[in-house]
Amino acid sequence: MKKRTITTKLLLIALLLGLVLAACSSANTEETANTAVTNTTTANTANPEPEPTSPPAPEPEPITLTDALGNVVTLAEPARRIISLAPSNTEILFAVGAGAQLVGRDAFSDYPEAAQAAADIGGGYSQLDMETILALEPDLILAADITPPEQIQALTDVGLTVFTVGNPLEFAAMYDNLRIVAQLTGHEAETEQLITALAARVTAVTDKVTTATATPLVFYELDSTEPNAPWTSGPGTFVEMLINMAGGQNVGSVLDSPWAQISIEELITQDPDVIVLGDATWGGVTAEDVAARASWKSLTAVQNGRVYPFDDNLVSRPGPRIVDGLEAMARLLHPDLFE
Repeated sequence: MKKRTITTKLLLIALLLGLVLAACSSANTEETANTAVTNTTTANTANPEPEPTSPPAPEPEPITLTDALGNVVTLAEPARRIISLAPSNTEILFAVGAGAQLVGRDAFSDYPEAAQAAADIGGGYSQLDMETILALEPDLILAADITPPEQIQALTDVGLTVFTVGNPLEFAAMYDNLRIVAQLTGHEAETEQLITALAARVTAVTDKVTTATATPLVFYELDSTEPNAPWTSGPGTFVEMLINMAGGQNVGSVLDSPWAQISIEELITQDPDVIVLGDATWGGVTAEDVAARASWKSLTAVQNGRVYPFDDNLVSRPGPRIVDGLEAMARLLHPDLFE
């Protein structure tokens, strides 16, 4: 009996030892696993995965173009501070979306109204305000065919970059001017959309006037300071092209130069059907003024009341508003087609 009791106790002791060893083994395994997780986390924190990075932006390509005077002009990047020396250039800048980059403009740049916010640097045939120009720190100055050569020379002499925009004699050349200014200022995409819209408007006019049954003879008056020898637009001018495209015929086409005086005798001989007063804009000339001219009273245009004031800026400034000029001219010559 005593021997059985001892054996039983030994078995119980062995069982207890087994349970203790199992518990210790489980604890060690769990601690090892936790340590491994901790070590892995620490390793990940110490050596994080690299963040994905975008490739660096490419450097802008230099812009190299030849201007209307044959000068090769290079810009390292699109111009951001621009001075315009002509109203046409100012209008082009705003049309292509670069109006905010205009920091200075000539005294005659009055359109659009927002252009007035830029500094007035003089110009035209008066002196440029060189002190203001230098203070504005322009990276591009846009000149035009009307810019006096001595002004361009004065600007280049002080190290400024000058690009001369040519005077177009057809719509395709005007579109090219828009593209050139767009390249110089970084607005190429929106300018192509603008050109597409302008070309569509031109086509709409020319398609309509092809249905006209008459081609009126048109006298375009530029300056009537001498009423018996007024200035007009001769052959090869944008004005003549607009008159033709609008379904008319230019009285001044018989002259020998693009801008010339015409005698009252020649005017009476041709006897225009329509008189368009380009000098209404700057000279304030009215249809009543024309009717009061003694030697003009017999003209068909005067007799039929077809003497019209016209905004000369729409044809004398070779920019996108020339399309407005074409539309306005066509409405005057063929009002029945544009009712």
